[in-house]
Amino acid sequence: MLHRIRLFAVLLLMTPGLVLAAGPDIRLEDMDGKDRNVNEFIGQGKWTIVTVWSADCPICRRDIYHMTFFHDEHRKTDATVLGLSIDGQAGRDKARAFVNDQSLNFPNLLGDPDDPSRLSGAMFIGTPTYYFFSPDGKFMTQRIGPVTQAQAEDILRRLEKQSPKAPKK
Repeated sequence: MLHRIRLFAVLLLMTPGLVLAAGPDIRLEDMDGKDRNVNEFIGQGKWTIVTVWSADCPICRRDIYHMTFFHDEHRKTDATVLGLSIDGQAGRDKARAFVNDQSLNFPNLLGDPDDPSRLSGAMFIGTPTYYFFSPDGKFMTQRIGPVTQAQAEDILRRLEKQSPKAPKK
């Protein structure tokens, strides 16, 4: 009986950590057709910027390189980038070509134009759009239009000041 009580106590202690690490529960495919859950990338203890793009978007094509630089500088420390193409299944080849042409170094998922709103709960206007999620997976804000690496870093600094700090262990 004491063993079961200890096991129950351990499970209770672990549950808050699991709840805090949860991002949105949305399933999409990656560029190779593999089924992925968005919460594999969001709510994993780092800030996450979801960049919503389309292969036909000239602003995306011109400016998405900023997110590759951002991802390179931050992925090992405090933030990551996740790409979300809204080209849909019919546009998979165009989306894959975009990822390759732009040398995107962050994971990219393939969705439809209604997926960004499902992801953030905010109204989706068009590409490019950037959604900012806290380390625990909470949607914080969005930016519509181009965002440079410096602007993304500035947005994160402001969001960090607004976010309550978790107690250090």
